[in-house]
Amino acid sequence: MSDPIFRHFFAGFVRLHILYHADKHPVCGVEMMEELHRHGYELSPGTLYPILRAMTEAGYVEWSNEVVNGKRRKNYRITAKGRRLLREARDKVRELVGELVEDRDKMTAANTRGRSGQRKA
Repeated sequence: MSDPIFRHFFAGFVRLHILYHADKHPVCGVEMMEELHRHGYELSPGTLYPILRAMTEAGYVEWSNEVVNGKRRKNYRITAKGRRLLREARDKVRELVGELVEDRDKMTAANTRGRSGQRKA
């Protein structure tokens, strides 16, 4: 989608997804592109690697070199700073999902009406 706000939201989701996987085990760029593709994100190397570089520069992930099948690759792992951010993001995502998916505002209003017989202002 070409909508800039849509792209902005999903860019944040991509970063959280990277942090999530980098917390579980070291990940390389190609593996991350494949994982994100399974979730419907179509990222090119020209999009993903600048994100990884920015996340490294910000201190959320760190990388180390590994040789696999004679080829050198960077493996990214979450840092303590990244773990804190991921923990805070999880709390915010849970809250948001509760509102968006479960529509808590409607449930709260229904519960309020049910208890008093009328809606509170």
